[in-house]
Amino acid sequence: MAETEGIDVSVPPSGTGCAECLAADGWWVHLRRCAQCGHIGCCDSSPAQHATAHYKATGHPLIRSFEPGEDWFYSFATGEAYDGPPLAPPEHRPVTQPVPGPEGRVPGDWQSHVH
Repeated sequence: MAETEGIDVSVPPSGTGCAECLAADGWWVHLRRCAQCGHIGCCDSSPAQHATAHYKATGHPLIRSFEPGEDWFYSFATGEAYDGPPLAPPEHRPVTQPVPGPEGRVPGDWQSHVH
């Protein structure tokens, strides 16, 4: 991705899990990181879709996967995936964190709750 508008490589992630899900005793399928402010939100397969809600509330257009082994960026504005620069560490959730997560909060019938 040649353009870096909407990406701040110096901002660390807001935490190791979806900020809103953790505050509300919720759970997620996968995690996404705002490339501009570092907010960690849950993906659109997750029940609450906090990464998209963050985009709608802030206008921050780019997210990056916060999953181990994934370094793709996605633009909400264009609907396209991109390659991009490394971000401030850590670049993914802890590898010991289960998917879906967090441990102890995921219902047994979690698959019936995904989008």
